[in-house]
Formats: sequence, C-alpha cells, structure tokens
Amino acid sequence: MIVHLIDGTYELFRQFYGRQRFAKGEDIPFGAVVGVLHSVLEMIEDGATHLGVATDHVIESFRNEMWAGYKTGSGIDPTLWKQFHPLEEALAAMGVAVWPMVDLEADDGLASAAEIAARNDGVSRVSIWTPDKDLAQCVRGERVVQVDRRAKQIRGASGVREKFGVDPIHIPDFLALVGDAADGFPGIPRIGKVTAARLLNEHGIIEDFPEAVLGDRRELALLFKDLATLRTSATLFEDVEELRWAGPTDGFAAWSDRLGDQRLLERATEAAKD
Repeated sequence: MIVHLIDGTYELFRQFYGRQRFAKGEDIPFGAVVGVLHSVLEMIEDGATHLGVATDHVIESFRNEMWAGYKTGSGIDPTLWKQFHPLEEALAAMGVAVWPMVDLEADDGLASAAEIAARNDGVSRVSIWTPDKDLAQCVRGERVVQVDRRAKQIRGASGVREKFGVDPIHIPDFLALVGDAADGFPGIPRIGKVTAARLLNEHGIIEDFPEAVLGDRRELALLFKDLATLRTSATLFEDVEELRWAGPTDGFAAWSDRLGDQRLLERATEAAKD
C-alpha cells in the first residue's frame, strides 16, 4: 500500500491565495477549506486508500523559544486564519485522519507519521505531499518520497540531491547554512547554496566541519540546524490501518451544509461506494 501524508497548512494557504487570485481578491467564506477537501477527495478518487493530514493548530511552537526571529502567526490574513480549525474539523468529519499540531509543527507531524508508516512492512511507499524543503530530510531512497504539486515532481533521494546538491540526511545542515526565510532564520553570512553543498559533501555534518570553516559562527550554525531538524517523536498512530479511509462520518452532511457545497457530500459518498 501507499501511505499519503498531506501538509494541511500548506494546502490551506495554496487554496486560499489561489482562490483569491481567481476571485480578484474577494473573500470567499470557507473557500480554502472547500478547496482542500475537494483536493483530498480527488486523491481518494484517484486511488489513495491510506492518508493523513497534519495541520498547524497554532503557528508558534517550541522553536519560538529557541530563536526570537522564528515564524509566528503575525501577518496571516484573518480570513485565512479563521479557516484553520474548521479545516481540521471538516477533515475529521469526512473520515480523514487529521493531526492538529500544538507543541510541534505540521512538518514535525508529517515527519513523525512518515517514520511510523515506513516501519510497516506492508507499506510500499510513503508519499509526503508538500513542497516544503524541510521535508526533504525525510526522504529515504524511493520508499519515502516528497510530492511537489507545484513543480509536478516526485522526489526520491536522487531528486533531493539534484535539487539541493546534498543527500536528504544533510538537509538540516544545508538549511542551517543557507537559512530559511519562510521559517525566519537567516543562515550563515556569505554561505550560499553552492558553498553549503560543497562544504557538506567535503566534510559531512556541521559537527564534523574543521574549526576554521565556521569559526565563531559554529554555535549559531548548530542552533539553526536544530531549528531545521524535524522531530519524529509524535505518536500519531500505531497501525497504518488507522489511516485507511472508510468514507465520511454521519456528521459530514452538516459540514457540507455549513460550507455551502453539497458536492462535497456527493463526492465523498460516491467515493466510499468504490
């Protein structure tokens, strides 16, 4: 079986801003939630049987205590922010496993779920649906892959190396050196992507760099590496069969009404028959 792990936060952002462009800036109540649900249903119609969605129930995490400049919820469009929790509730009503992350982030949830699923001998592949470069560190050969809808690419280990110049295991070190603007840490001055890849391929992990390479910037680089390293400690499920989609719950009809889209219930009901 293939286990599909979906970045709910990214999908919500993608749907929100995509629909805003289409509607020329007009706010559509619950429009992003509806878009994500239809997107998940499309995956199910295309054959997905086991799937789970990780979301940021809150934006801040333990990383905000580690680095003052780490990303926060500041600046998120209020109309988008109001759809975070309804998305979680609607997904659960649709019968999809959903993991609202609080102390950890959605990326940590995906990393944890990928590790649990990959341990199951009955799983032939784990597909992590997000373009987020953080998740590239979870890729393992062609067994755990990253699906980038935006680039229309599926990246195994060779794909990660082609994109970043390093193996998946070195992605936290790579991000530590070059920085991650989306997460709010700048990296090490005067070290770009090419230099970072060269250093990591020559010396291995940052901890093994000769002292002269980073000098007094070494501790800062290690802090950024810690920020970029995804946690896999979340016990989200024990058996991958918990992720099998068995159709919408009885409460999904009410959600279709609330969201103003009866097609959601029709698609979910029809997909359950199949």
